[in-house]
Amino acid sequence: MASYKYEIVGPDGKPKSGTIEAQNIEIATAELKAGGSTIVSIARANAFNKDLEIHIGKAVSVRELSVFCRQFESVLNAGVTVIEALNMLSEQTENKQFAAAIADVRDSVQKGDSLAVAMSRYPKIFPELMVHMVAAGEASGSIDKAFDRIGGQFEKEAHLKGMIVKSAIYPIILIIVIIAIVAIMMIKIVPTFTAQFDEVGGTLPGITRAVMGISDFFVHKWFLMVAIVVGIVLFVKSFKKTEHGAILWGRLMLKLPMIGSLNIKTASASMTRTLSTLMGSGIQLVDALELVTGMMKNQVVKAALKEAQEEVSRGIPLSKPLEQSGVFPPMVYHMIEIGEETGNMEDMLDKVAEYYDEEVEMATQSLLAVMEPMIIIIMAVIVVPIVLAIMMPMYSLYDSIGA
Repeated sequence: MASYKYEIVGPDGKPKSGTIEAQNIEIATAELKAGGSTIVSIARANAFNKDLEIHIGKAVSVRELSVFCRQFESVLNAGVTVIEALNMLSEQTENKQFAAAIADVRDSVQKGDSLAVAMSRYPKIFPELMVHMVAAGEASGSIDKAFDRIGGQFEKEAHLKGMIVKSAIYPIILIIVIIAIVAIMMIKIVPTFTAQFDEVGGTLPGITRAVMGISDFFVHKWFLMVAIVVGIVLFVKSFKKTEHGAILWGRLMLKLPMIGSLNIKTASASMTRTLSTLMGSGIQLVDALELVTGMMKNQVVKAALKEAQEEVSRGIPLSKPLEQSGVFPPMVYHMIEIGEETGNMEDMLDKVAEYYDEEVEMATQSLLAVMEPMIIIIMAVIVVPIVLAIMMPMYSLYDSIGA
């Protein structure tokens, strides 16, 4: 199976981009056209244009799960039984841990377990969201549609995460380069000039003495700096694990300039898309909210959704607690309110998710556009004083020689 990066105009007239897995480009093109889309461009994915796979802390990436779901749906629609489909997918899956889990699921199904029950034994491989949707698909007799919905959910999730990670790569590299430059200057270059200035003698400018002192600290007491950095990191991690710390950190992540707005939009897109997918699979709103709440990382968002779940279980429309939480943008709860009034909740949630997917992309690009010059300015603020500290005594020395 190969990956193909595509740009299309969907049936709704909106431009979309993503990655699709297929045997060849002709099959990929046919699958995209079958969905009513107009293809703008399609090419084999490479290291420069493909969506990044997110493996952080997980045995299986979101991209691998989306491919699994799409392939499962395809073979089921071709008339293949669930056991045969699992056997085929276990043999062709490259991730050995994933392949072993699929094979074990196949064995469990052969022994009489349902597919959802068999998958639930591997929570690190198959997310709870996926297990519940498969169970709903089995109960309704539409397991192929369940995998279609799950595959779409994972594809959008992988694209969103990959886009954010790719956008962050350049600033991270720039920061690493800045740190390396400053370290080299303070550890290698400044000590060399310090020795020369000591030989010449005389009174050095204040900025030069300050830089020399910092350089001496870098060279002889670097372990203290490492200890301080490690201590801060461990403290923040420990603090975030406490209930109070998690709430404070969550609030901070939602309030930071630009980053806070991006986090809110990302949470809104994830929440509405997942709710729509779950409800479309026949899962009740209260149960869907419980699953969505468990997915959220930000404790403030999690608390708001948990409160919303409790309110909905008492018969209150979802839009009301979301509005009262003060966490989600007006667009979210207003569109949900329209869906509640028209009985078209699933479509409204889909529209909100698509809107915030685009908002996240634009916000990420805006953040990157601001970060690049800021990082360069910070680099100048750090490097220029070091250069001045070296050059000022040298100019003074040349002037004294000339005199």
